[in-house]
Amino acid sequence: MRIITGRFRRRTLETNPGLVTRPITDRVKEALFARIESELPGRRVADIFAGTGTLGLEALSRGAARVTFIEKDRKAVELLRVNVAKLKVEEETLVWPCDVMRCSFRPQRAEEFVPFDLIFFDPPYRFVPQIGEGSPLYRSLQRLASERVSSAEVRMLFRAPEHADFQLPPEWRSEWEMTMSNMTILHLAKNASIAGASSLPDDSGPADESTTE
Repeated sequence: MRIITGRFRRRTLETNPGLVTRPITDRVKEALFARIESELPGRRVADIFAGTGTLGLEALSRGAARVTFIEKDRKAVELLRVNVAKLKVEEETLVWPCDVMRCSFRPQRAEEFVPFDLIFFDPPYRFVPQIGEGSPLYRSLQRLASERVSSAEVRMLFRAPEHADFQLPPEWRSEWEMTMSNMTILHLAKNASIAGASSLPDDSGPADESTTE
């Protein structure tokens, strides 16, 4: 995998085909970032289910101010840290080994990384049909809409398998979508009138510490 354009143009990224992650192809990535180019400069980005960081590092290369990577798989986190070190962007990034199903999305002692202005949400495909009222990922999406986590103008890029049947919480609405290579990417905006302050506490560990058992 490589970064397509920006200050890290053509730099290669470490990946592992044996991981459970689904790296996005250059063709899809280029089409996606062409649509959101104006949304990147100066923004605080969250790359959720980050894998080895392909989307978040591309956003950073194209002008994002800071990126928070949230990923549970240990091997993916190891490679993600290698990619961050390779690009020398430790000060602009936060690698957070956290279980998305339980995460508050509000890292402690990292106030400069929140609230998020742009979110990449890329769950494993097998989880997408399970997203419905009360499900763990449904509640995760609700927490992401909290005013303590994301800005009023936040946008989310949600990747799902083509024709997947799932239910978004009312805190989010779809503005547009694109379908390529048997996947659909939804561009979501927040329904600010519904999304209020979360009553959930911050995760108990420091920002760079896993909250999983």
